[in-house]
Parts: sequence; C-alpha cells; structure tokens
Amino acid sequence: MTHFLSVEKSNREELLRLLTDAQKFKATRGQSCSLLSGQTWALIFNKPSTRTRVSFEVGLRELGANVIFLSQNDLQLGRGEPIIDTARVLGRIVHGAIIRTFAQADIESFASYGAIPTINALTDEEHPCQIVADLFTILEERGTIDDLKLCFVGDGDCNVTRSWIWAAEHLGFELRVAAPQKYQPAGALKGRIKSPKIAFTSDVKAAAAGANVLYTDVWVSMGKETESAGRLADLVEFQINDELVKLAAPRALVMHCLPAYRGKEITESVLEAHAATIFSQAENRLHAQKAIVAAVRPQPDFNN
Repeated sequence: MTHFLSVEKSNREELLRLLTDAQKFKATRGQSCSLLSGQTWALIFNKPSTRTRVSFEVGLRELGANVIFLSQNDLQLGRGEPIIDTARVLGRIVHGAIIRTFAQADIESFASYGAIPTINALTDEEHPCQIVADLFTILEERGTIDDLKLCFVGDGDCNVTRSWIWAAEHLGFELRVAAPQKYQPAGALKGRIKSPKIAFTSDVKAAAAGANVLYTDVWVSMGKETESAGRLADLVEFQINDELVKLAAPRALVMHCLPAYRGKEITESVLEAHAATIFSQAENRLHAQKAIVAAVRPQPDFNN
C-alpha cells in the first residue's frame, strides 16, 4: 500500500491487515519504536479537527517522526497555488503527508504529483481513517467482525456513510443505511455497489431491528452549515434514542464518530449509556492511524 486515500480503493486483505496491526500497536504502546526515525511528516488540514489531528500527531511522534502542522493559511494554497505545485514542492522535502480537505480529487492529485505516502484524513467524499478505527473498535468489543449487522442512522450520503458502504462491500458484512430518500446516495454510487447485504431504507425502525451495531454521525457536516435548519427538520425522526436501541440486538453497540450533538442525532441518555464504546472509538483513532502510517511505509518491527 503506497497511499491510503479511500476505503473504496482498498481491498479486504488491506483492511484486515490494518486491523491486525492496530491491535499490535495498541498492545505495544509505550515500547520504543523507530519505524519513522529521521523522517518528517506534514499534516495539511483545510478543515477543523480534534481527534484526527491529535491522534495523528501523537501517533507519528510515537513512531519516531517529526511533525509539521500546516493549515490553509500557512500555505500558498490559500492564495491560489495549484495543489499539484504544492505537492511537487512538499514531495521533495517531507517524507509523507496526511491531508484533510474538501475535494477528493485534490488529495488524489497530491498523491500523484507529490510521490510520497499520502493519507486521507477526511474529504467530502470519504473518511477512511475513521472507519478503520471503528472496525477495530467493533473487533475489540465483539471479538469478531463476522456476522456483523450494522445500522447507520442519519445522513446516508455523508463521507462516513460512504466509507462504511465500501467497508461492507469489501468485508461482506450487512449494512443497513436508514435515511430519508433525499439523504441517500445518488444512483451512480449505488450502481457501483455489488454486495446484496447493503441496503438503503427510510424505515429507521426496520433498519435497527436486530442490528448489533447502531451508528450515527452529525446531521450537519462541515461545509453544510447553510443547510442546517433544513437538515435538522428533515432528519428529526432519524435519531438514535432509547426506543431505537430497544429494537436492536441484545447488547448492541452504539457508536458515534464525534463530535456529538446531544438531543439531535443521538440522545444524551443513549450517548452516556454507551460512552465507553464511543470514547474507545476516539482512542482507537491513534492505534488505527499508526497502523495506516505503517502500511504506507515498510512494515514495523513490533519488538523494536
């Protein structure tokens, strides 16, 4: 694996390897690791971040790298320099780039022209690092991802949902996306899906019935703020609450990629009842992203 740009462009073997390596990194945290000794990696973030930025900065340092954080205001990108020129400059100076931006095409162009390992830390199209951490959390909690029935509730066409779609496509688990029709993926994306285990419905109760994971994300994603009032009205029935949890399988996990807006996509009572799982998701970003960094570089020696 040279880059990690999307779940769609990954495959089953790569995803399973990332989960195995995340387990190893978590188990050996605190032991000296020099995988990236002498290297400098750039974090290029054009969108705000808490979990992604902190976990990548800490993870890179724990792997032995130096880290440079660059916002849009720190780069000539903010004044109109083409992404391909920025990529060709940074590709000659740093050893890897982790990018959070708007257009998926920009990160793909950077990877092509920069010729250094490039990781997608979120675009409008996908949030692949989040899904690796989530799968790792499910594996920890359930002991397996086999026979997984995951119900995503809310905006069925956001970047997190799309990454879940491709994870289900590659790994073969059951995914039910419960969303109003207008918040479901367009026909072109649905047409690329081959798995019969991926379904879309506006019947949130039917989607939740018997699910062993209930998952949600914010209703108003970054860049959608002008649509806030309409989205809150459209999605009000697509909330994870106590009644919905009762429809899921016994001991079902409730997950949220955070930040959470209590009383909107998830109730206060449900979030607090499942806080241990939800904040394990956040912690596991560190271990999953160390595995991703390791995968785009030579594999680590966990005894080093």
